[in-house]
Amino acid sequence: MDISSLLTSAGINIAFCAVFISLYSVLRKQPSNSSVYFGQRLAQLRSKEGDGFTFDRLIPSANWIIKAWKASDEEILACGGLDAVVFLRTIVFSIRIFSVAATICILLVLPLNYFGKEMQHHHIPSESLDVFTIVNVKERSQWLWAHCLALYIISFSACLLLYFEHKNITKMRLVHITGFSPSPSHFTVLVRGIPWTPKDSYSDSVRNFFGKYYASSYLSHQMVYRSGIVQQLMRDASKIYEMISLNSTEPHCRSNLLRCCLCGGKTHSFKILSNESESIRQRSDSIDSDLREKECAAALVFFRTRYAALVASRVLQSSNPMHWVTDRAPGPLDVYWKNLCIPYKQLWIRKLATRIASIVLTLLFIGPVGFVQGLLHLEGLQKRFPFLRGDLKNKYIIRVVTGYLPSVVLMIFLYAVPPAMMLFSTIEGPISRSDRKRSACTKILYFFIWNIFFGNVLSGRVIERLSVFSRPGDVTALLATAVPAQTTFFMTYVLTSGWASLSSELMQPYALLSNFCYKFILRYNDDPSCGVYSFPYHTELPRVLLFGFIGFVYSVMAPLILPFLLVYFFLANLVYRNQILNVYVTKYQSGGRFWPIVHNSTICSLVMTQILSMGVFGLKKSTVASGFTIPLIILTLLYNEFCRQRFIPVFKDHPAQVLIDMDQKDAQCGMLEEIHEQLRSAYCQFASTPNELDKSVPLNHFEEGQRAILQDPEDMMSRNKSRR
Repeated sequence: MDISSLLTSAGINIAFCAVFISLYSVLRKQPSNSSVYFGQRLAQLRSKEGDGFTFDRLIPSANWIIKAWKASDEEILACGGLDAVVFLRTIVFSIRIFSVAATICILLVLPLNYFGKEMQHHHIPSESLDVFTIVNVKERSQWLWAHCLALYIISFSACLLLYFEHKNITKMRLVHITGFSPSPSHFTVLVRGIPWTPKDSYSDSVRNFFGKYYASSYLSHQMVYRSGIVQQLMRDASKIYEMISLNSTEPHCRSNLLRCCLCGGKTHSFKILSNESESIRQRSDSIDSDLREKECAAALVFFRTRYAALVASRVLQSSNPMHWVTDRAPGPLDVYWKNLCIPYKQLWIRKLATRIASIVLTLLFIGPVGFVQGLLHLEGLQKRFPFLRGDLKNKYIIRVVTGYLPSVVLMIFLYAVPPAMMLFSTIEGPISRSDRKRSACTKILYFFIWNIFFGNVLSGRVIERLSVFSRPGDVTALLATAVPAQTTFFMTYVLTSGWASLSSELMQPYALLSNFCYKFILRYNDDPSCGVYSFPYHTELPRVLLFGFIGFVYSVMAPLILPFLLVYFFLANLVYRNQILNVYVTKYQSGGRFWPIVHNSTICSLVMTQILSMGVFGLKKSTVASGFTIPLIILTLLYNEFCRQRFIPVFKDHPAQVLIDMDQKDAQCGMLEEIHEQLRSAYCQFASTPNELDKSVPLNHFEEGQRAILQDPEDMMSRNKSRR
């Protein structure tokens, strides 16, 4: 590919970006689209302003860019939580490190690559992109010292910037733990693998076990039930309440009846009724017996202090590790209730099956990757398939096919990957929604790196030379030869999958189409699920990290890619800030636990860059530059171990020191009794009405602000399916 083909691809993508951004700035001003671009709460507020037509609504504007740019981390934290801050800090980190890399490599490395060999250079638009890469540097060149020096500067700058990000995000994580009102999850432990005894029910077994071994700290517990029959029982309980409300005049009776035994109420809460409702009491007794039959071998156990819950969640409870398995409970709105009923003994089978399925999906994707690489190597395909020669003679067609079409085809194939990985992560059995997204995020990231990067690199090598496996032992030399040869593809991939995808993210085409169908075709204006979603961390974070991986690998080998990456990250910072502030609704969060994924990906990118650079230096027969890369790899691995010991443990668990201080503070203020009362109704597995779950959960400040916007979209989708 030459510069003209690259400019053709850049021109097409810039045109798409300009059109999409202009359309977005117009569509967001239309009152009918407010539910798509401003969330449900803002949609209701804006709809009250009236639909008076003004010409200003038809004029594109950049006000959203200014507002997104001025938004502070505090505003992002208030709207999207700590996960949103971590995501945007990842983009800011990428901007900083690649600004350093672009400055060093474009001023120092790029001229050395261009004049690396004694050759007659053509007019720049007609130049091949290979002359701007390390491939153009002759063997045993002393200029390779500059490449090694640039590699050292980039690596040390990345580690230094990553250290400061670690410190800041760790502080935010601790503030997240201590800064909010008391969270029910701090006092709650999830227990699975409860052993079955014919004499006692699961509930009695939990009460006897924790009442005996945690007598001083055990408060109460709540069983987990299988969903099918329990929902019917909830409807029966609702009917009983309606019957009682007609006969009872005592207000405290009604308040007690609102708590069912599934949501933290007492198991025999119906015993407060008077003797005049004997039939109702018999009905409630039958419900209690049915509930016992539908109990799962899982329960939520509440403790009196945070520290007691932390100890119970980390201690081996039984001599049989498959019995009485304890974990820290998720937040009330983060619990994924369906997976709590999965027998604990099945989890390892599920994890093994999902990993095998992920590997199979990765292998099946080799076909589309090979097809995409065939579009990049038209000369080789024309030699093997002569019937293609007549159709590919036009130079403009060649520019479009080689410069734009491969990335578009690959991006279309990739749309099927996130739903499949989310399905695998659900089957795996996570106990929380955030854990499910984190698991899917890791799977998608591995898929992207191994298929989009290594798959395209190796498949392109196969198409160019069929003797790719002639030296199977020399993997480093193979990659060192193949990676620089695929520079052109990854430049166009950044343009297509990067710039264009951000424009599509702004437009929200699926939500816009759904909103149009509901309001103008179906004439249904009050659908709360239309156009409002939670932030897709499992798809967007892997994409950002993949571009970071590509940037690190090609920073020294092909510096020309860095300006395109910087444009992507700057645009991503504005787009995602706007989406978090206005579009997406956050109902639950993991408290910044996506950050270890960012750390691992960054270290992996650095080490892979150093290994590939060492291989390239070796192929160029520069033993000094290749030898000096080895200490850099060792230092990076040592730095990674330091971060894993110093920062990462904070994201895996809560510090005991912090929890004890919080317990002592609450005890001095006399708040523990109030917290204990709230725990009884904190977790509600089922609700007879859509809003009952939110009313029964004592939320922290972040969740209270989000509850006013919209209910959880995933819960809403499951309710709609159950209604059908």
